[in-house]
Amino acid sequence: MRTVTTMRCAGTLAVLLLAGTATGAHAQFSGDPGSGGGSAASAGGPAPEQGRSEKRSERRRTQRQIAVSPYLEVDQVLTADLKNGGDVLTYTNLAVGVDAAIVTNRAELAGTVRYEHRIGWNRDLGDSDTVSGLLRGRIEAARGLNLEGGALATRTRADRQGAASGLLIGDASNVANLYSVYAGPTFARRIGGLDVGAGYRFGYTKVDIDEPAVLSPGSQPQDIFDSSTNHVAWASVGARPGDLPFGWQVSGGYEREDASQLDQRYEGKYARADVTVPIGPTVALLGGVGYEDIEIGQRNPVVDANGVPVRDAGGRFITDKSSPRQLSFDTDGLIWDAGVMWQPSRRTSLTARVGRRYGDTIYTGSFTYRADHATTIQVGVYDGLSSLGRGLSGGLAALPTQFDPIRNPISGDINPCVFGQQGGGCLSNQLGNATSAQYRSRGVQATLSSRYGRWSYGVGVGYDQRKLLAPLLSPIGNLNGIKDENYYLFVSAGRQLDADSDLTVSGYVNHFENGAPGASDVQSAGLTTAYSRRFWRGLTGTAAASVNAFDQEGFNSQLIGSALVGLRYNF
Repeated sequence: MRTVTTMRCAGTLAVLLLAGTATGAHAQFSGDPGSGGGSAASAGGPAPEQGRSEKRSERRRTQRQIAVSPYLEVDQVLTADLKNGGDVLTYTNLAVGVDAAIVTNRAELAGTVRYEHRIGWNRDLGDSDTVSGLLRGRIEAARGLNLEGGALATRTRADRQGAASGLLIGDASNVANLYSVYAGPTFARRIGGLDVGAGYRFGYTKVDIDEPAVLSPGSQPQDIFDSSTNHVAWASVGARPGDLPFGWQVSGGYEREDASQLDQRYEGKYARADVTVPIGPTVALLGGVGYEDIEIGQRNPVVDANGVPVRDAGGRFITDKSSPRQLSFDTDGLIWDAGVMWQPSRRTSLTARVGRRYGDTIYTGSFTYRADHATTIQVGVYDGLSSLGRGLSGGLAALPTQFDPIRNPISGDINPCVFGQQGGGCLSNQLGNATSAQYRSRGVQATLSSRYGRWSYGVGVGYDQRKLLAPLLSPIGNLNGIKDENYYLFVSAGRQLDADSDLTVSGYVNHFENGAPGASDVQSAGLTTAYSRRFWRGLTGTAAASVNAFDQEGFNSQLIGSALVGLRYNF
């Protein structure tokens, strides 16, 4: 009897391992936290080994919810430099926006969109307009066929080597307005005893900058991203253990990105076969082998008489259209990986792999633990090739489709991490800076999302290393091999005090180690708290305060204090 039970449990484990065929091929392209998929590289979403059956069960348990809340808002803000004796600045925010959370049997969507007009009351602080938003959704168009999409509009630093962006005090230097969108279908269904999966994703990313970065003395600016389009297509077919004592899967795919800056192009394709061998009721061995071919190339920038790259008014390199495209990365040949998965229950899953890709040894892994319906812990180790455009498309795709949109109550900006009942996800490393360079990305990311009573909590922490890729014989060949490292922590907590009032607290710590010659490291941290109370029907008042610190060698360190009082009317 024990042998039968063991074989049944091992079979269930293998089913869960092979259930994610629709995303398993997808993950082979890149290994940053937004890649998702079966390589277990994803830190931004639940591992596919949880299986489609479990996700369907969760949707059945989820209550139907349709909440769309448009609003108007007026805020008065005061901000001051508490360390250097700077001016005290005041401004008024006029905002219109909408928050939405939709959950039905066939659709899930979470999002927030906001337009804000800032009126400055000081000569050093002019008027400005900002559009920001985050959207992630899924529609089940037919059995096994989902249409998915996501969008992001936010602000980030144009050059990580530069001074503080000044998002809270109106300084426009080194501010990048970033927009990214992705959409595409995914298919996963069992047909004739086989698990069949396929998918396609289109992504577009655009960056606008107000003013070039002010850099520390002696450092050289990096190129700034302009725009790119990317396409990903993948397919797979596999079988679960039954006639054979192991499961198998054959997959393949193609990915391409075309960037306007320096006429950059990424092209990758692969084919591989994987097996899953249960060796116990909760443990299985994983193995795969295949072939990949990846090329990354770009044209040279225009140079002056001294051989220095020429830049336009926005600080970007000017492309030399007459120069041939040079390769910054080129690999083709055998790839393989091997690993183990441990799944003692449907709530706990651990996967670890080691393999050979990109002409190098790679390590990936994931851990997911659902303590209860409201608490999820996720950890991901990733290693892959990425860029700003591909990283954001993959990062958006890995976010949960149910989350609580969290904004900074003073600046109105979207926080880099989101949390919900499905878990959490962070875009912190993708939003680090708007470089146009392709790069090798390695790191680890962990999120905790939980609710207890009237409290809700969220934590995102991670480490990311980027190794820049550039043609060695290019005028910017000195950028090749530069390694930047980023450590980040984001925390949020909220409590419903009573039926009409709420208290929220959020904070962040970030340390960036510049690898570029002459560039200094950057440290920043901040803490924000807000109290909101509903006065009458849809009318809510808010009081908020924040402290933000910034330090970089070559610049005056800053300690910025801000306070806000405002009114919002929800329709």
